[in-house]
Amino acid sequence: MANVVRAALVQATWTGDTESMVAKHEEHAREAARQGARVIGFQEVFNAPYFCQVQEPEHYRWAEPVPDGPTVSRMRELARETGMVIVVPVFEVEGSGFYYNTAAVIDADGSYLGKYRKHHIPQVKGFWEKYYFRPGNAGWPVFDTAVGKIGVYICYDRHFPEGWRQLGLNGAQLVYNPSATSRGLSAYLWQLEQPAAAVANEYFVAAINRVGREEYGENDFYGTSYFVDPRGQFVGEVASGEDEELVVRDLDFDLIEDVRQQWAFYRDRRPDAYEGLVKP
Repeated sequence: MANVVRAALVQATWTGDTESMVAKHEEHAREAARQGARVIGFQEVFNAPYFCQVQEPEHYRWAEPVPDGPTVSRMRELARETGMVIVVPVFEVEGSGFYYNTAAVIDADGSYLGKYRKHHIPQVKGFWEKYYFRPGNAGWPVFDTAVGKIGVYICYDRHFPEGWRQLGLNGAQLVYNPSATSRGLSAYLWQLEQPAAAVANEYFVAAINRVGREEYGENDFYGTSYFVDPRGQFVGEVASGEDEELVVRDLDFDLIEDVRQQWAFYRDRRPDAYEGLVKP
């Protein structure tokens, strides 16, 4: 019997406040559950605007603890209600002066499995993230969920192959990559890098991007979210480049083993020869 997982992602427009943004995602999740989805992921700092277009201290107000803050607590209730695994990207405060770009992973029974903290933090025009976030320090966890082994990589991380590989070595079958990337910066890479990462590491990738313009800058978030399989092929259509969308797709996890037997990239790795990759 095929090991098919129905998975979902949401690319969303900013509503103007956290309460309505979270409520909107709850409704998308309920609709995904009605369609039979068993796992869903949201975009980068999904419950807030992409405030990193500016460097202003007022935006620390979006931060909350993980897992005990209001948004992750609410998503745990949603997971229990829908029976879905949920990937929840938020702005995390760990303590005074300690802030991270984080995604919590919640199992289908509402239990908190852990978090991933974004490793690679950009600091360029329109993406002033070093003003807000410390580099991630929680490694490359892969979470053993009700639907399989789920990893997370966040936005700018996708430009760095090392983390993709570590997630594969840690057993990931599906990696969610919640993002906020704009049309003018690197749009042509969007449908290149993540399919290439799926091929190189032989797992599924869920690529999620915001959509539309927001109040703190000129970034034009272009959506076009998608699922891609271990052969680098899109699973169904790519989402709209202009509109909010819930994407639900069937992922055949048996394909992972088929590809790993056929292409054998993990067999032919040469970690004994890679010492130079980790020299400063």
